[in-house]
Amino acid sequence: MTGPTGADTDLTTGRPASRVRVLSVAGTDPTGGAGVQADLKSFAAHGAYGMAVVTALVAQNTHGVRDVHVPDVAFLRAQLDAVGDDVRVDAVKIGMLATRAVALEVGDWLARTRPPVVVLDPVMVATSGDRLLDADAEDAVRDLVGAAHLVTPNLPELGVLLREPTARTWSAALDQARRLARTRDVVVLLKGGHLGGAASPDAVVDATTVVELDAPRVATTATHGTGCSLSAAVAALRPRRPDWVSTVGEAKQWLTGAIAAGEALRVGSGRGPVDHLHHAPTLGARPFGDEAWDVVAGLRAACDDLPFVRALADGTLPRAAFEAYVHQDALYLAAYSRVLARASELAPTGEAQAFWARGASTCLDVEAALHHERLAGGRYAGVPASAVTTAYTDHLLAVGATGTYAEVAAAVLPCYRLYADIGARILARAGDLADHPYGDWVVTYGDPAFAASAAQAGALADAAAREVGAATRARMLTAYVRSCEHEVAFFDQVDLVADVPPGRRREATPARV
Repeated sequence: MTGPTGADTDLTTGRPASRVRVLSVAGTDPTGGAGVQADLKSFAAHGAYGMAVVTALVAQNTHGVRDVHVPDVAFLRAQLDAVGDDVRVDAVKIGMLATRAVALEVGDWLARTRPPVVVLDPVMVATSGDRLLDADAEDAVRDLVGAAHLVTPNLPELGVLLREPTARTWSAALDQARRLARTRDVVVLLKGGHLGGAASPDAVVDATTVVELDAPRVATTATHGTGCSLSAAVAALRPRRPDWVSTVGEAKQWLTGAIAAGEALRVGSGRGPVDHLHHAPTLGARPFGDEAWDVVAGLRAACDDLPFVRALADGTLPRAAFEAYVHQDALYLAAYSRVLARASELAPTGEAQAFWARGASTCLDVEAALHHERLAGGRYAGVPASAVTTAYTDHLLAVGATGTYAEVAAAVLPCYRLYADIGARILARAGDLADHPYGDWVVTYGDPAFAASAAQAGALADAAAREVGAATRARMLTAYVRSCEHEVAFFDQVDLVADVPPGRRREATPARV
């Protein structure tokens, strides 16, 4: 069976119309490294919805198998029918079958339901070389090869399928794979890991072609369940990929990374499992914005305690001090708008691009108008940006020039979130803004519309953090904290007593957590 069809497909985009549904038919592993447990992780790692029918209950760990219990085949049939009667299955991965009766039952179900993609991992020979099935069961597994689209034997299993000795060289193994592909009308994913050496070659072999896929051998003890995981990944990917070669190449690349990351899991004291989710290191982490907000709790408290902020809140802030702040803020916003435009340029989605672009425009239009009205007298014309303002804008511009989208989103977020937080709390305490000398500022930043923008900026930063690795997330946090330090220093740079604008007097330095 060499012509599998995929899941429901959108003919306009070529993409699946729904998440691929993949069924594992295999034994168990209570430590989670192999069998259906590994298959379900592999499915999830490749965006598929996983299901499982259990053929055997296996007591095993990273040192080996201790016992196997095979339920009556009537219960196996009930499991298979429960899935097949209710769910459209886009792909099936078959693993451990244990007995002839189990293999025959699975074969009968495949003949009745004809899933569009069938991947057979012929679990027949242990890594130690021990045969796992009796002769009758091996014959039944051989018969299943004809019901599969892809079969994934290692070298000993390939020999058993052909009733021949295990190939000792790669060329001999390729010859065996060609003959199996021709005689059984099946694609063979030949796995050459048993050969040893610096490379770990695989090949996709059909009746007429051989495509070899090389990869470096990873020096590790995390090899438990590699065969299960690879075949499951292929089953999950194939309905959404154009051919077996591209499917296997992608799955093999993923598995190489999973093997390399496996030892860090520290599961067991023997041959440990691979890390199926190595490519999603932030999976399960707190939302970035929540983590960052807690990290800067000390800075937020320091900001609340600043004389400038307290005087701004109760309306006792001298006019000269407020105008000095507004002037520096206008200079800051000109640079800030450039960094927001950079975030829009780097953003991965149309929604994010539009949001950051609107933010850049708002800096130059709505907020700039507020600043110009306050400074209409020209008192601060020609006053340059202070060292504090320059330090803040230099930080933002540097992140914008060299950082990833995620880092830029993190760097610009404090200006949204801190202002929204302070503005909302001042607005709640201010009462009648008609008597507040800075009511226009309070309304601008305490308005629910600005709070909604700050929330959206936070959501975009959270989304960006979910797509990056641990190192980039750490750089995001560094950029965020540094921006918060500059925010505190920015508020603290205005002298409430001396009637001298920033840029013509002493300069504050950024506070530290």
